[in-house]
Amino acid sequence: MDEERLGRREQDILALERRGFPGPGAKERAIREELGLAPVRYYQLLNALLDDPRALAHDPVTVNRLRRVREARRAQR
Repeated sequence: MDEERLGRREQDILALERRGFPGPGAKERAIREELGLAPVRYYQLLNALLDDPRALAHDPVTVNRLRRVREARRAQR
């Protein structure tokens, strides 16, 4: 059943998304320092997670909120 659960990095990405950040640059700094990822790579992984049913099962509130934000951005283009 382990393949049904998110890995540590995926869980950490969702946990970071649940937090609020005080100002510009704070989130990018946290991405680099806490996850050891470049922000571009982080957002690629996050975007893939939003389509992963395991992520939805793990944290439905965060995933659904981020899906709504993503859809709103796509609609603006």
